[in-house]
Amino acid sequence: MLIWRAPSRLWLADLEPPHSLRAFLDLRRPKPLRPPWWARGGHRQTILAHLLAKAGPLSPFTTETIDLNGGDRLVTRYWEGHQATVVYLFHGLGGSAAADYMGRTARVAERRGFHVFAANHRGCGEGEGLAREPYHSGRGEDIAAVIRHGRARFPEARHLAVGFSLSGNALLLLLAGQRGETLPDAAVAVNAPIQLEPAAIAIKSGFNRLYDVRFVLRLRRAVMQRQAAGLESEPYRIPPWTTLHDFDNLYTAPAGGFRDREHYYHSCSTKPHLAAIQTPTVLLSSVDDPIVRWIDYEEAALSDAVFLHREAVGGHMGYLSAEDTPYGSRFWLDYALDCYLDAFHCHLHAGCEKGDLAT
Repeated sequence: MLIWRAPSRLWLADLEPPHSLRAFLDLRRPKPLRPPWWARGGHRQTILAHLLAKAGPLSPFTTETIDLNGGDRLVTRYWEGHQATVVYLFHGLGGSAAADYMGRTARVAERRGFHVFAANHRGCGEGEGLAREPYHSGRGEDIAAVIRHGRARFPEARHLAVGFSLSGNALLLLLAGQRGETLPDAAVAVNAPIQLEPAAIAIKSGFNRLYDVRFVLRLRRAVMQRQAAGLESEPYRIPPWTTLHDFDNLYTAPAGGFRDREHYYHSCSTKPHLAAIQTPTVLLSSVDDPIVRWIDYEEAALSDAVFLHREAVGGHMGYLSAEDTPYGSRFWLDYALDCYLDAFHCHLHAGCEKGDLAT
């Protein structure tokens, strides 16, 4: 039987430079995922985690509206904490702050006593109808706007950002100095498509077309809603059979200010820029992700501030476990994010007490 034990707390000062942060994170990393027999392989992990996902009841939250460039706005959900740490959550493609993984991670951070901002990207969730421009994998400036909002509210706190899938790539662009200016103090990117074109091609191929259809249906519906509300300046025509790869050429690129799909992919992929990141960052992904190629992570040059976490199994943001985590569920990702958020909290607040971490 797999025993879930939290890693020992350490003083960061006990570790020798220049790789002290990496060593610290390596010792605080979660135990490897052991998948159940019925969820082995990337597709099973991806699909079953989605079908089984249940965020459960959330504690009461308030909503806050944040101004963006160009007159657009987005809306975040906010949970008050009592620690001097603020956690920001950013959802994936076709999602919102109401997504299951967003709710579960908010609860993880809330349990630690952290303040939590769960952001809806432009036009998503509670912010529907408040933006003319679309969100996309390069919107690092929008993530920066949310963090700037939080820093103004809590100037003495430490600020941690978590980006899921598409938002993971946008967060990495911010951290690498490509888009946006206000950075978090530490970050985690989960299954981020750091090379956009291969991901867009992969998702329209073979069994992956199932995911492709789901994403495009949501995105096409959102475009039609914006058109009906008079928020689109151009009459974009997106056929029902469109792939995500085609959607990026028909809508994302022109509406986002790019010359074409290739310009969007080239300018917003973070793989070439990861060596420039100086903010402590965890890249968490799985070898069997059916959408995001693991080889892109292996080939990427990483700075000393970046810690690469590899799981053999997990699919695309699936991570179903054979055993219950300390949270009483099979969602290993919740446990993993808790380990890293607490490790960063410990590091940024100048050390932790020695001894086992209470869970």
